[in-house]
Amino acid sequence: MDNSCRKLIFNIYIGFYCSAIILPQMCICSYFSTPSIDQFNKDAGTFPVATNGQPFPWHELRLPTVVTPLHYDLFVHPNLTSLDFVASEKIEVLVRDATQFIILHSTDLEITNATLQSEEDVRYRKPGKKLTVLSYPAHQQIALLVPEKLMADLRYYVTIDFQAKLADGFEGFYKSTYRTLGGETRTIAVTDFEPTQARMAFPCFDEPLFKASFSIKIRRESRHIALSNMPKVKTIELEGGLLEDHFETTVKMSTYLVAYIVCDFNSVSGTSSSGVKVSVYASPDKWSQTHYALEASLKLLDFYENYFDINYPLPKLDLVAIPDFESGAMENWGLITYRETSLLFDPKTSSVSDKLWVTKVVAHELAHQWFGNLVTMEWWNDIWLNEGFATYMELISANATYPELELDNYFLDLCFEVIKRDSLNSSRPISNQVETPTQIKEMFDTVSYKKGACILNMLKDFLSEEKFQKGIINYLKKFSYGNAKNDDLWSSLSNSCLEGDFTSGGFCYSDSKTTSNTLAFLEENMEVKEMMTTWTLQKGIPLVVVKQEGRSLRLQQERFLSGVFKEDPEWRALQERYLWHIPLTYSTSSSDAIHRHILKSKTDTLDLPEKTSWVKFNVDSNGYYIVHYEGHGWDQLITQLNQNHTLLRPKDRIGLIHDAFQLVSAGRLTLDKALDLTRYLQHETNIPALLKGLEYLETFYHMMDRRNISDVTENLKHYFLRYFKPVIDTQSWSDEGSVWDRMLRSVLLKLACYLNHAPCIRKATQLFSQWMESGGKLNIPTDVLKIVYSVGAQTTAGWNYLLKQYELSVSGAEKNKILYALSTSKHEEKLMKLIELGMEGKVIKTQDLAALLHAIARNPEGQQLAWNFVRENWTELLKKFGLGSFPMRMIISGTTAHFSSKDELQEVKLFFEFLKAQGSHLDVFQIVLETISKNIKWLEKNLPTLRTWLLASI
Repeated sequence: MDNSCRKLIFNIYIGFYCSAIILPQMCICSYFSTPSIDQFNKDAGTFPVATNGQPFPWHELRLPTVVTPLHYDLFVHPNLTSLDFVASEKIEVLVRDATQFIILHSTDLEITNATLQSEEDVRYRKPGKKLTVLSYPAHQQIALLVPEKLMADLRYYVTIDFQAKLADGFEGFYKSTYRTLGGETRTIAVTDFEPTQARMAFPCFDEPLFKASFSIKIRRESRHIALSNMPKVKTIELEGGLLEDHFETTVKMSTYLVAYIVCDFNSVSGTSSSGVKVSVYASPDKWSQTHYALEASLKLLDFYENYFDINYPLPKLDLVAIPDFESGAMENWGLITYRETSLLFDPKTSSVSDKLWVTKVVAHELAHQWFGNLVTMEWWNDIWLNEGFATYMELISANATYPELELDNYFLDLCFEVIKRDSLNSSRPISNQVETPTQIKEMFDTVSYKKGACILNMLKDFLSEEKFQKGIINYLKKFSYGNAKNDDLWSSLSNSCLEGDFTSGGFCYSDSKTTSNTLAFLEENMEVKEMMTTWTLQKGIPLVVVKQEGRSLRLQQERFLSGVFKEDPEWRALQERYLWHIPLTYSTSSSDAIHRHILKSKTDTLDLPEKTSWVKFNVDSNGYYIVHYEGHGWDQLITQLNQNHTLLRPKDRIGLIHDAFQLVSAGRLTLDKALDLTRYLQHETNIPALLKGLEYLETFYHMMDRRNISDVTENLKHYFLRYFKPVIDTQSWSDEGSVWDRMLRSVLLKLACYLNHAPCIRKATQLFSQWMESGGKLNIPTDVLKIVYSVGAQTTAGWNYLLKQYELSVSGAEKNKILYALSTSKHEEKLMKLIELGMEGKVIKTQDLAALLHAIARNPEGQQLAWNFVRENWTELLKKFGLGSFPMRMIISGTTAHFSSKDELQEVKLFFEFLKAQGSHLDVFQIVLETISKNIKWLEKNLPTLRTWLLASI
């Protein structure tokens, strides 16, 4: 799954797992011990009570393993007029230990009949024995009580008839609607099961470990088509004009990957090099926007088959743009579903950023066909094995297939983004125990996706690309069609170094650009598992403190904490028992060579081969750690940047800017020192480095603007327009240049217009007027479209016209740009109208409400409006999205995390306490509170410094 922006966009149940508190190992204990029927009868009072008042024979959240599924025959008939469905299934199960009940997952399904057949019954066509069905909704489980004990090592067949309404939200088997160009509203039915929603569509063993094959039949009207994981085998005509599609049996897979859709979409198709039919589906009016996704998916599928040395195992692959979709995409095996903006590309309205996004999401979901689908994590505590790998493979695959997109620098920002979260005490380990469905959903976060990807990239740099690739091929081949856990990955990566490619020192490492005097660490024969468990089983990010004394480097590692200063009383306690094995890299002023060292202890000392004026750690920012240079270390690096910044690698310059401002937030570096570092940017020609520096300055501007600290905002504005005027004035209002030329144009012109830079406002106003006069037909360059719309939205006539065009547009990319522009209005009544339309869900779809509230909250005129709305309408929002969902987490953080006053902090605290008292608790609550506290502390410490620095600079 990809969580947006996106997708964009979720541990183990109590009693099943035990883990060491700090690091070393996780063990499974008393795994699925099942009560005997005699014990159940004897101790019935200790078991839960089913909805009919009878004792329910199972009290754990995880299912027992005495009965496991082998195959599902599933029949589904959705009615897109009455918005419900009837269905039936026959599950072939294997009984491992004698039992008198079968426990399944089921949520909001009305079960009308359940029977059981033995293999002998099936052989002789005997009718099934009726089963008693008990329901325990608190655990989303049903129990099937059998009249006679099921015997071990035998197969049985459970048949269940059931029905339900198509769900209203975005989970299970739900309805989605779209409007045609003619104004007609049409309905489709679509599934979305990850992580625990297959049970909303059919009773099943809804845990990733219970893999089985599926044979699916779907009944539909002739005006629709049906799609599922596998190709259609045949269609049967029925009485009344109905059709029934039968699909090939799937490979062995987890329930969350099952998918089926009934729709009236059109498609474009192609064939991969290995003969896989790839099709991209969209609603008829958006068919023309499917072609780029088809091109990209064919390229990426070929790449993955070669890279993994494993052919895609299914005969077809469908990618479908769904009108209503909660996250960015979902990797259902053979039938990947996407939010429209994550799959469709309209050359007239989609910018270079949109193209980058579509490419990344397609690459992410295709990677899942191997990481996640072919090999699945044993339990949701290790969801990072799916999502971290798929995020990492975005970089690898897009670099190979679309090198012009230059994804490397985007990946840096991805790692910097998760560091913001991971440097808070409220972060969590990558591999983290979870129990309830809500807790599982919360695992689908930036830590699983982005930190997972970043530590994999660090490991690849450490092992070398060749050895890393060999290791993951070993992993995928060994665990194909099965399940795996952390240790299985580390074992496979370690084994990739056991095939004749050791160094003379007995260690497998990256041998590019190394020098003999920096390879002493290879003698230590470090195991991959020993190193990587320090990154997956403890939370946070290390800070490496470097002090140069002549030709000696003194190193120290600490836990990096943003918003907690070394002099704070809690700092020492928060450092205890944290230790990483850090694969360090560094370069010096006297050599281009990349030196390597593993820091496994709190302190260490390195000897330099020669005298050097500066040393720079974390070469190319491949490592997941922050570096602080004590003594004169920062001064020496700043001097080098001012004298000749090109002696430092471009990614190293980006890393220095990032680390400097992170260190300010931890009280380890003064703000004026970090700002002094950015002065060299007026000579910077590397666009990602320039954008990184601008990002921090712009962040400070918006913080001051929201707090109405007018003298600082004015001085920041003057500073921007003075120091960056030359580069602003060279920007053309076009779509010309490389990807990063176009990114720079979008960022700079957006900022210039936001700051009311007269030439920018004039040009944007001119283009907007021409666009209105053309009836919305004029093609404005896509990279400046959002800027032009935002300037136009500041007048009542322009705002109203944009809202009208929003309703008419069939481009999701354009609608996103218009909606953002509408959210920048300075009039509260207009902002409130947008929120009301989002709640209604017709003009502005419910799927876009979270992003809309986030955008309005970032508008100084809308921040209080959005926050008040969330508090007053919490119950309604909860009904739309569900606790723990990505949209709810986005709504909470998006409307509060930018606050920076004590009064705001108190308001948020009181609201969260109220929610907890009502039974609603999310990890994001603590993240938000800690973020606001950090913002308050930053302002208290740094506002005077910022004010003084600006006065001296303009």
